[in-house]
Amino acid sequence: MTRWQRDRRAFIEHRIYWHGSIGLADLMDVMEISRAQASKDLNGYITDHPDHLHYDKSARTYVMGTAFEAHYLAIDPAEYLADLAAIARGAAVPKSDWVVDLPDILAPTTPARGLDPSTVRNVLLACTQHRRLAVRYQSMSSPEPTEREIAPHGLAHDGFRWHARAWCLRDGIFKDFVLGRILSSSLGDLSHVDASADTDWSETVKLEIATHPGLSENQRRVIELDYGMTGGVAEIPVRKSLLFYTLKRLGLDMEPDSRLPQDQHIILVNRTEINSALSRRAT
Repeated sequence: MTRWQRDRRAFIEHRIYWHGSIGLADLMDVMEISRAQASKDLNGYITDHPDHLHYDKSARTYVMGTAFEAHYLAIDPAEYLADLAAIARGAAVPKSDWVVDLPDILAPTTPARGLDPSTVRNVLLACTQHRRLAVRYQSMSSPEPTEREIAPHGLAHDGFRWHARAWCLRDGIFKDFVLGRILSSSLGDLSHVDASADTDWSETVKLEIATHPGLSENQRRVIELDYGMTGGVAEIPVRKSLLFYTLKRLGLDMEPDSRLPQDQHIILVNRTEINSALSRRAT
């Protein structure tokens, strides 16, 4: 089977699963094929996967069969919802023409982060070309901007802001530098910093979360479903360099009794281990 055939079958499954039906015109328009080819594709799919798809004469379209399961498409609801949200924002989404049903979607408004194009460009080039970057940086630990040289090797997003992960030549450690706080930058010489030495970047710790004990049994049950918990616990792998930000986003940076259970639905089971990991972070 060619890649194009598999792609058309993936579209058939996508349209059937998320929309509930598919017609010849859908294949013809989206996949840009002839009516004869569209008919051949649908009939071929039915032949290879009986009872996954059938023609509804009254509706005059193909609908999902009782034995349907996806063979050419990974059905990921989180990914699909992310695509819907991106389309609603007007973002370019691969295969957005596969989507038919787009409900009204709202999301919390977050402040726009000011990013200078030349800063982003220089950071990216420094990462990929292994070069030093001279920056004028305004940290929150200093009242005035400071001049320093850094050797970036990666980018990270904490859910709100972009950071450059870099070796700081002044402090002699790997640190996070918020891109919006880099006031100016210029590319320098080649850097010989070994990114593999940034253990916080490469090492992973696991957050073990459970439902807040102050919730009712029914409330705990639905939170367990919401977070995909097994046996009342879910494990979330997190890179050590993102540990602080992840705890903050999940509300796990504070003790459980500091907020109401109805506001803070989950608790950190392995807090001692995670606090130890935080204290050992190079930054």
